[in-house]
Amino acid sequence: MIREYLDWTREVCGLIEPGEVQALVDLLMDARKNGRGIFVIGNGGSAATASHFAVDLGKGTLRGAEDQPRFRVNSLTDNLPYVTAWANDFGYDLVFEQQLRNLGEPGDVVIGISASGNSPNVVRAFGYARSAGMVTAAMTGFSGGKLKEMADHSVHVPVDDYGMAENMHMIIVHIIITQTTARVANGK
Repeated sequence: MIREYLDWTREVCGLIEPGEVQALVDLLMDARKNGRGIFVIGNGGSAATASHFAVDLGKGTLRGAEDQPRFRVNSLTDNLPYVTAWANDFGYDLVFEQQLRNLGEPGDVVIGISASGNSPNVVRAFGYARSAGMVTAAMTGFSGGKLKEMADHSVHVPVDDYGMAENMHMIIVHIIITQTTARVANGK
């Protein structure tokens, strides 16, 4: 059974489109160059991926404590008191949109991670982000859902399994970090 899972993982890795990942790397490098904010959002396992992505992009791309410019990145999943206050008082669908209303500016990048592509709070945040002039990028599985349709940039892995979609999203994050770190080191 373990060998079958590993074989399946290898097979699904082949469904990742390098051009989609490269477009996201280019978008992030442009955001860094121009001092744009980057906000990463998701629920459940995708929230964990959002947190991990923000840490790796914000710190893992640095060679030293004085490096400039930097990725101005935040995971909007990480301020639990803020998230639960909005969820309790106004509904969970607003937890990311409201943070973008406080923090986002035109030209900033919002990355939504959702295996189904239909997480209501991520979809709602994308709607707000687009109306406010932010750039949206989705990482999705299954059919891509609403996020794939709404996104300015999309990295879509067509696999109908939540765990495997989450695996692929983490692999994509690590590909992105490898590429951005190399470009930062080369002064690009």
